[in-house]
Amino acid sequence: MKRPNLFQRGLHRFFMVKQVTAFFAPRTHILDKFVLNLSKGKYTLSEILGWNIAQVVTTGAKSGEKHTIILIAVMDGEKIALIASNFGRKPNPGWYYNLKKHPECEVLLNGVSKEYFAREAEGMERETYWQKAVALYAGYEKYKERASHRRIPVMILEPRK
Repeated sequence: MKRPNLFQRGLHRFFMVKQVTAFFAPRTHILDKFVLNLSKGKYTLSEILGWNIAQVVTTGAKSGEKHTIILIAVMDGEKIALIASNFGRKPNPGWYYNLKKHPECEVLLNGVSKEYFAREAEGMERETYWQKAVALYAGYEKYKERASHRRIPVMILEPRK
């Protein structure tokens, strides 16, 4: 797992500020999608921050329709951990409920598309992936404080065999 450099950690601190998070939270996926389309699928704005970015295609829990969301991927070999922080906002993100109901998903990462099966991490496994995520982006701890009313889920994606 690559670690953010000094410049990226400085940007992380900026994005941890509650007002900055509040502004960017509902817009980040729009900006990432715009840059992704502009670069023909090669880059996202979030990659500047030193994160692995995955496009995750889920099936809607209620609608049954396909949804693509751009998320930070915490890499562990072939496994991918996704943190359902929702920027520390009250509810869990919609993609979390989608994966709970329909764990089969597709992930586009570094230009490669693969099929995955999602499950929620619990116990020590959850804590291990949480710590990996915090090492990648300390803002998750801020989000945990803001979302103290709920336990932030950690979803593990494993390649379908």
